[in-house]
Amino acid sequence: MNSFLDKYENTSWSDISSRIELSTREEVEAALNSDGRCGLQGFAALLSPIAGIEYLEEMAQIAHKLTMQRFGKVIRLFAPMYLSNECTNVCDYCGFSLGNKIPRKTLSIAEILKETAALRSQGFEHVLLVTGESTNKVSTDYLFEAITLLNEYFSNVSMEVQPLDQSDYQHLIKAGLHAVLVYQETYERKSYAKHHIKGKKTNFNWRLETADRLGRAGINKIGLGCLYGLTEDWRTDSFFAALHLDYLEKKYWQTSFSMSFPRIRPYEGEMSPLVDLQNRDLVQLLCAFRIFNHELELSLSTREGPALREQLLPLGITTMSAGSKTNPGGYSVSDDSLEQFSISDERSPDEVAQMLSLKGYEPVWKDWDSSYHFKSKTEPSKSTFSGESNSSDIKMVS
Repeated sequence: MNSFLDKYENTSWSDISSRIELSTREEVEAALNSDGRCGLQGFAALLSPIAGIEYLEEMAQIAHKLTMQRFGKVIRLFAPMYLSNECTNVCDYCGFSLGNKIPRKTLSIAEILKETAALRSQGFEHVLLVTGESTNKVSTDYLFEAITLLNEYFSNVSMEVQPLDQSDYQHLIKAGLHAVLVYQETYERKSYAKHHIKGKKTNFNWRLETADRLGRAGINKIGLGCLYGLTEDWRTDSFFAALHLDYLEKKYWQTSFSMSFPRIRPYEGEMSPLVDLQNRDLVQLLCAFRIFNHELELSLSTREGPALREQLLPLGITTMSAGSKTNPGGYSVSDDSLEQFSISDERSPDEVAQMLSLKGYEPVWKDWDSSYHFKSKTEPSKSTFSGESNSSDIKMVS
């Protein structure tokens, strides 16, 4: 098997939808009572809108227990740094889409340094570089220079940019690139084609095989996820994300993985989501992923509101963004006209850290395994497991 595309092509979307829909209570109970991972069949049962939803409280308790066992009460904090909003794609859900009449900007090295100063003053040691997809404005050479520079100031530099060739990833890893987030957006081909109208992002297969190129390049971490609201059947979309994760973990076992759960937020253009993923659905989804994969990093962004982010903490979340700006230069210059989307949790990083501390969590400002990967970093890793499991921390979200 050369890539996940082979497995994808041999997995029926309609069959998976039926499997999820027709899951029984016995299958859900088997998944909940499994000593190890529940497997893909168990994951499908946990996503069930009929049988699975009946066991939401039990799922939450188990997800909390597993998270405490594997991670303790530690939450890693990061900030996205938007380098550019230039984009050659037309995507009907994104503020950076080529057709949107917004000012375009790509940060210079001097402007990157201003953003760096602002983020370091807030305590961040883990930064996620984000751009639109424009190889002319944001080339591999540009990214290499930015990553090399930022590794002087941050313990971890990750990125979420256009899919690249394997050789490009190998080149950027030499600059100190730690992780790459590459969301498929949706695994349903028809929905993908509907929302990706023009540009290189219309190539579904190229994007789907990006994680394989990353794995072969030897990246430390790969981030996966769906953008919820692009297709009506979010449960089947989630299953394919889990299928993708399962394949990657077995093939690239030296790489670690994360999963994110973004829901469509307001932006320039205002596409209405095809499905409104309710808070209760998000709880079911988070718990199912934690029970499916005990070691998986689960990330929650500032797309979600403050109250919900706090309520979801005990259910498996290990990583959160804080104080996010979604426009180039947003931390040093106030200009919301360049935003990709509007955030929901507008608290400062210090306020988020204080909230975590008050709830008994330890905020950690960098990815704790970075010291194992970069010989130039001599500071000890901030891996700390603290706090005891307390089932009273869990409050169901309606």
